[in-house]
Amino acid sequence: MGQPTPATDDGWWRSAVIYQVYVRSFADGDGDGTGDLAGVRSRLPYLAELGVDALWFTPWYRSPMKDGGYDVADYRAIDPAFGTLAEAEKLIAEARELGIRTIVDIVPNHVSDQHPWFRAALAGGPGRELFHFRPGRGEHGELPPNDWQSEFGGPAWTRLPDGDWYLHLFAPEQPDLNWAHPAVRQEHEDILRFWFERGVAGVRVDSAALLAKDPELPDVTEGRAPHPYVDRDELHDVYRAWRAVADEYGAVFVGEVWLPDAERFARYLRPDELHTAFNFSFLTCPWDADRLRTSIDDTLAEHAPVGAPATWVLCNHDVTRTVTRYGRADTGFDFATKAFGTPTDLALGTRRARAAALLSLALPGAVYVYQGEELGLPEADIPLDRIEDPMHARSGGTDPGRDGCRVPLPWAAGEPHAGFGGEPWLPQPDGWAAYAADRQAEDPGSMLSLYRAAIRLRPEFGDGPLTWLPAPDGVLAFTRADALCVVNLADTPVDLPAHTELLLHSGPLDTAGRLPGDTAVWLRA
Repeated sequence: MGQPTPATDDGWWRSAVIYQVYVRSFADGDGDGTGDLAGVRSRLPYLAELGVDALWFTPWYRSPMKDGGYDVADYRAIDPAFGTLAEAEKLIAEARELGIRTIVDIVPNHVSDQHPWFRAALAGGPGRELFHFRPGRGEHGELPPNDWQSEFGGPAWTRLPDGDWYLHLFAPEQPDLNWAHPAVRQEHEDILRFWFERGVAGVRVDSAALLAKDPELPDVTEGRAPHPYVDRDELHDVYRAWRAVADEYGAVFVGEVWLPDAERFARYLRPDELHTAFNFSFLTCPWDADRLRTSIDDTLAEHAPVGAPATWVLCNHDVTRTVTRYGRADTGFDFATKAFGTPTDLALGTRRARAAALLSLALPGAVYVYQGEELGLPEADIPLDRIEDPMHARSGGTDPGRDGCRVPLPWAAGEPHAGFGGEPWLPQPDGWAAYAADRQAEDPGSMLSLYRAAIRLRPEFGDGPLTWLPAPDGVLAFTRADALCVVNLADTPVDLPAHTELLLHSGPLDTAGRLPGDTAVWLRA
């Protein structure tokens, strides 16, 4: 077992660069076509050279994989496709030796239908009180207990042969837990301790605002307040108890909290609750200077009252990749397709993604980098017969699903399957080798080289606040410490502000030394 994290907190998480690892698609160490912990361990030198402070692993637990591992059957075991618990402990320790901490994913809203608790409940034994079982409505109970809809489409209820229905806000294979039951709360506190004892430095909390339900399970009627299952007040007692556990180990939390109300959002970040939460307004903002500045200002204002650092993310395992999104018309974010408009201009998207990387890495707070973003990977088109994401099937094929951003990474241009390992579980597009890490490492103008340089130079911006500078329309310019960041989102080149040194640029300046459109630059004042 790895050594427990000391019960101290040096605040590393307040400005960390955290790399998201989707294990199944990162690197395949045993040649079976599925990424695994052996593959991650073999690439730790790459991650150290990239310069990241921590790795966030999406669920690596034992799972039937009906939703990419977010259907957990056993929180204390690694899925055999990925490796063993002993390998996870080695990975945590080896990463820490390289100065890289580990963050694991906890999915508290639901478990797999193969979890021992749910299997016992179905078998007629004790345990149905740990979930939400209800009789149906209608003359013969043939209608769901209420009108709640699944996040994946269709009713949030499935009927059993005995006539009862059970709640699942996601897939039917993911029954929701009853967080009003003390055994559910105790189990999750024990799970936290289990991983903190193995040296984990933090936990990402999936669907953090959905756990608590109105015990009456009423219909979702328009204007109902409070909502019957989103952002309920009793949730905060859960996270206060979790924070007490984390503080024993000096560990941290990051919550997945989708809330439009800034004041309600900030409540999760009070000093005795979660440390940080994902910033989705920045991720979903189109390539528009005014809207990005508003998102940045609003984000910093939301976090200021509770003293929590902001987080910045351009992409994750649920969203169309940045290069593809930014290469589409700026028509606003569409949650059905997880992208901005169509069609895609990859050259345009790549220029914007490079500039966005410098923008996000210059902002105050923590930054999350989804695997492959540092390689400039575009969204992949997955053949219909190879799509595995349940969102596609449950939407009747109208939602493309999330597999396009989960295609296994290209590591070596000259090797089979671009060096990923065995034949990948999702097909790699033709030409994927052009994005390979080994090829980009030798190219000073590559996306990988840009990310490496930006992460290395990021301390130039210090720990201080952001101050906006006067700038032309379509341009964002701000200073922190002795460094300046300028991003030109307009169509025409602009002059650079006064400076003593050009630190880094996302693309070349024009012949007059001006900053072209869709380009960013870091300067020393």
